[in-house]
Amino acid sequence: MLIIGENLNVINRTIGKALKEMDPGPIAEEAKRQKDKGVDFIDVNLGPARKNGPQLMEFVVKTIQEEIGDTPPLCLDTSNIEAMEAGLAVHKGKAIINSIMCRPERYEKMIPLAVKYKAYMIALMWGPEGLPRDENERGALAAELIYAANEAGIPNEDIFVDGIVTPVNIQQPQLMSLLAFQEMLQDMFPGIKSTCGLSNVSNGAPDHLRPILNQTYMVMLERKGMYSCIADAYDDKLLSIARGERPDIVEVIHKVMDGEDIDMDSLSKELQDYVKTARVILGHTLYSDSWLEL
Repeated sequence: MLIIGENLNVINRTIGKALKEMDPGPIAEEAKRQKDKGVDFIDVNLGPARKNGPQLMEFVVKTIQEEIGDTPPLCLDTSNIEAMEAGLAVHKGKAIINSIMCRPERYEKMIPLAVKYKAYMIALMWGPEGLPRDENERGALAAELIYAANEAGIPNEDIFVDGIVTPVNIQQPQLMSLLAFQEMLQDMFPGIKSTCGLSNVSNGAPDHLRPILNQTYMVMLERKGMYSCIADAYDDKLLSIARGERPDIVEVIHKVMDGEDIDMDSLSKELQDYVKTARVILGHTLYSDSWLEL
């Protein structure tokens, strides 16, 4: 599983202040820390970047690549199309455009940028009516957007599909829909890549419970074919699981997915917690902030 570090984000107080003041120090330091963690891409999230967006994105990309070089490459994340192009124009190596929604007024302007700058693109399954209701609507949106990209000359191998992760505490059925969609994706579009905003699954949960939700859902998504995740670069256990270093965690989550009987008394407390979390995500038990205590 490839990891795209999510932490260089305008909503981070330190980074937000550095962006506002055009201060390269905290931005360069954050990029260096993520590189040291071994992430595969660094997401550079400027949000809407309404004020001086192009100048800001150019400044950030240059600041990061002067500090760490062209590896890991950057995933440029802004809804400002002019700022996106400014970043792509100065980026060394193959960047990711994060993201292109399935709305003609957006993709007709942004797909040409992916072509012009030979970038990867994230195809976001957010359509004219917002969040798709199920895996079939996700499939229909994917067909529209991937067809448009293919027609422009972008191969499936350069497209990351984001089916959209929702919070477990308010939209649990959508998590199952995304798993079903992931399973369909390669049959529908051979060679396609995929990604997601993994941390969305734990939005609204207490901070101490967020990592295990993120880790557990990542394992489930990977089993269904997820190629990468936009995730916390400083969650060491998540990185360890993504690198294949915790097969015991993966195995027990897979057993829950397969409906196997599990002897909880034979498991460590750590593995018991993953079983309980997997059951919550799958809807076998109701979500509550105390699910690990039951």
